[in-house]
Amino acid sequence: MRRVLIIDDHPGVGQALELLLSLHDIEAHVATCPQAGLALLEARPFGLVIQDMNFTADTTSGEEGEQLFRAIRARHPDLPVILLTAWTRLDAAVALVKAGAADYLAKPWDDAKLVATVENLLELGEANREIAQVREARATRRAALARRYDLAGVVFASDAMANLLELAGQIAAAPVPVLITGPNGAGKERIAAFVHANSAAREGAFVALNCGALPADLIEAELFGSDSGAYTGAPKARVGRFEAADGGTLFLDEIANLPLAGQMKLLRVLETGQFERLGSSKTRQTRVRVLSATNADLRAMVKAGAFREDLFYRLNLIELKLPPLAERREDVLPLAEHFLAGRAGLSDAARDALLAHRWPGNVRELKNAVERAALLGPGGEITPALLGLDEANGGGAWRNLDEPSREAVVAALAAAGGVVSRAATQLGLSRQALYRRLERYGIST
Repeated sequence: MRRVLIIDDHPGVGQALELLLSLHDIEAHVATCPQAGLALLEARPFGLVIQDMNFTADTTSGEEGEQLFRAIRARHPDLPVILLTAWTRLDAAVALVKAGAADYLAKPWDDAKLVATVENLLELGEANREIAQVREARATRRAALARRYDLAGVVFASDAMANLLELAGQIAAAPVPVLITGPNGAGKERIAAFVHANSAAREGAFVALNCGALPADLIEAELFGSDSGAYTGAPKARVGRFEAADGGTLFLDEIANLPLAGQMKLLRVLETGQFERLGSSKTRQTRVRVLSATNADLRAMVKAGAFREDLFYRLNLIELKLPPLAERREDVLPLAEHFLAGRAGLSDAARDALLAHRWPGNVRELKNAVERAALLGPGGEITPALLGLDEANGGGAWRNLDEPSREAVVAALAAAGGVVSRAATQLGLSRQALYRRLERYGIST
């Protein structure tokens, strides 16, 4: 919205500004008193206000400008306001900037600086409106998902997770095996819990087993149970995970670590629902929904002979691919707030550090960092130092060969006269992308 409202009692000032802005394709409207300016603001939308600080002859206190600014701020809290100062004390303008004014310019103004400031603020306002629309759309979509499904404690804000949950919700009702793939610590068990919570087996037990956390010779006993004396250290009969999950869901994490002998027995259970305890010849029947997960390339393991091809296709009837946290950065801050649970607050610098980090350890690393910070600074404000993030995986690690450096961004802004849209075009970025880099590099326009 390239429309600006000018509120100044001097007709010459209004005309000069109107002409200057029109040369840059900016529509300008002029009001000569605060009351007329406020009426125009109520009549139609504006992207920016340029207002004088004094409206009565021989008045230089700036009080009238302050009253007007506060009236605009009360009615339109997100509307940027530029203050024009002539006789007003500088400290008064600075105080209003601290109170939320976008900028102040002295009369007579520098045309180039004024135009650059106006264009940047208009573009920033447009970008903020687009961001607000995206956030509103995401919030609406999340609310719709929450109405349709039991979210089972899944915390998310990203489109990537919303897409995954849409798919997971659709397949949850069908009693078929599901393979959940993704890196370690990304939250595969949480997705499995979501599938269970929205399945026909949700009233049954949800039993999880990490196949990579047990010795190979004990996995079969864990899965299928054992009779008394079946192996050394088994003085009594033991119920396996399949029996414990009967009528519910069994989640097998790190399925790639299951030895070949166990794979064969697992395949039989999936096909027939039958198994025998270790050391027993009695065949038992079970009705279990099996969900499995891995961070390994099972297709490559099948080619190498390390994983049964028939089991792979049995498990992989439907695959849910969970992206790493680095690819869904919109989830970082909601997850951090969730893990904090009100024990402490995040400073702005801590939020920036969380967003800039690469998170090679995914959600598990984020949880550990936040828990550590909450323990070291209980009830206070969390700083980047308390998070203890590895600098090698900080914001600089995000940059690839095509990513503009801080120096390139500064040079582009200088060549564009401070106008963000022109600098973004020169760098081959969108305005929003350049604004994110300005924030990341700590560059002020």
